[in-house]
Amino acid sequence: MSALPRRAALIAAVCGVGVLMVSAATAAHREAGTVAASTTMVFGTETDPALLDPSLVSDGPSLRVTDQIFQSLVGFKLGTTNVVPKLATNWTTSKNGLAWTFQLRHGVKFSDGTAFDANAVCFNFNRWYSFPAPLQSNALSYYWSTVFGGFRNPAPGNPGPSASLYKGCKAHGKYSVSLLLTRRSSSFLAAIGLPNFGIASPTALKRYNADAGTVDATGVFHPTGTFATQNPVGTGPYILKSWTVGSKLELVPNPNYWGPKPSLTRVVFVPIGDTAARLQAFQSGEIQGFDGVNPADFATIKSNSKFKLLQRPPFSVGYIGINQSIPPMNNPLVRQALAYGVDRKTVATSFYAGQGTPANQFLPPALFGFAKKGVPDYSYNPTKSKQLLQQAGLSLPVKIDFWYPTNVSRPYMPDPARNFQAFSASLNDAGFNVVAHSAPWRPDYRAGVQAGKDQLFLFGWIADFGDPADFLNVHFGSKTAQFGFDNPALFAMLAKADGEPNYAKRVADYQAASVYVMKFLPVVPYVWASSAVALDANVKGYVQGPIGPVNEPFANVSIG
Repeated sequence: MSALPRRAALIAAVCGVGVLMVSAATAAHREAGTVAASTTMVFGTETDPALLDPSLVSDGPSLRVTDQIFQSLVGFKLGTTNVVPKLATNWTTSKNGLAWTFQLRHGVKFSDGTAFDANAVCFNFNRWYSFPAPLQSNALSYYWSTVFGGFRNPAPGNPGPSASLYKGCKAHGKYSVSLLLTRRSSSFLAAIGLPNFGIASPTALKRYNADAGTVDATGVFHPTGTFATQNPVGTGPYILKSWTVGSKLELVPNPNYWGPKPSLTRVVFVPIGDTAARLQAFQSGEIQGFDGVNPADFATIKSNSKFKLLQRPPFSVGYIGINQSIPPMNNPLVRQALAYGVDRKTVATSFYAGQGTPANQFLPPALFGFAKKGVPDYSYNPTKSKQLLQQAGLSLPVKIDFWYPTNVSRPYMPDPARNFQAFSASLNDAGFNVVAHSAPWRPDYRAGVQAGKDQLFLFGWIADFGDPADFLNVHFGSKTAQFGFDNPALFAMLAKADGEPNYAKRVADYQAASVYVMKFLPVVPYVWASSAVALDANVKGYVQGPIGPVNEPFANVSIG
């Protein structure tokens, strides 16, 4: 089937008559060379959200939607990573850094009419800290685990209160609340600005059984309650009207929103996994914007006066993940052989249309803590790779199971299959026998990776906030199923870096940690990539940020 009929069939199936009518009108105005005003925007996304409970997701498509529905105590200034007030108007810190007291915005209501207050804040933080055992997994409560580290009642094998950054929450009347920590954290404030820590209505969480459900063997949550699928209730400018997985998700304005009313009265997210299909839908007027633009298409969009391209800085990293709990990846010589056996430079320079830079470490250069010296050089060297495998006592070729996702395009891997094929070829020439595996991004691939099922896997990371803790501590600051290693020295190094209040010392600590990670090799980073959003030229008020789909609100957007 050709690309155009496949795209047309997909859009017809997913959008429905109402959306197609809007798209047809938009296309007609384009052809006539006029500018059409509209209060509906149809936006193409890489895939469906996983869930609409931000505390149980970690992927961009989920966070893009939930960021319109929920708000955190703090947020980020548009276009930057600077922390600004959101549901809290100001805050203070105790001298020892262990108590953060927030003054809350008055008169705010959740979209179900429940009052927002200090008790609601504590209800949410205590809910996350007290997640039932099935939800205590990297595939679900990833951000709680990586930012706060432990649970009140840990499931077998999970960290408990002794490992937790969170100690408790204390309300001081209706509009003042203290979050109590067990140790100093310099990244804590920015971390809680993530959509994952959006405050939900306690009434809705209870009424719609937010924590009820089962988790399958791959780590996918199958809720029996409806909070995460039909009734996400926050304080943000939009509320969920409907969601049909594989078809469309529609938001409408929150009638109880405390801030300025949004101009758009309908925001429709349409999942289109193929980058070429998203571009075609955009060019034909069936969508008015989309994320995950293929770098190869940047020039095409820029050259058309009807469109505009909003580029983000290179604030993401693509990597080959390694699960050390699956031998022989527990052997550092094998991990080094893998690093030498991957032709990273060719992929980074050839597959990203000039928008990719070969990565020599996990931290992007834009972040403080980026190591300027001392990083091991793993330039492609298949002969050295074979020597290291033999030194490890293995017979060549060494069989490895290598996974890649389907039905998705991410800034750090616009075409996952193409990246996989290139890496597989270079590894097969370097003493390995690559066995290919693939799975759909939603829900199987991500859940399988984060549950520790995959030996090697293509993955990546787009910054959530402008701090090296968001890269290094989040991934390597504690034991996780995804990477399957226990390295107390690395954990202590990263905890020290995060707790250091002196900026210069903190920079040095993270530079040392970045070098250490590349010697230890829990992953093989291969590209720092920029990303971009494509929009119709008459879309106004959309501000791209350095941290991708997080903090790119549609409430500020208008068309016409």
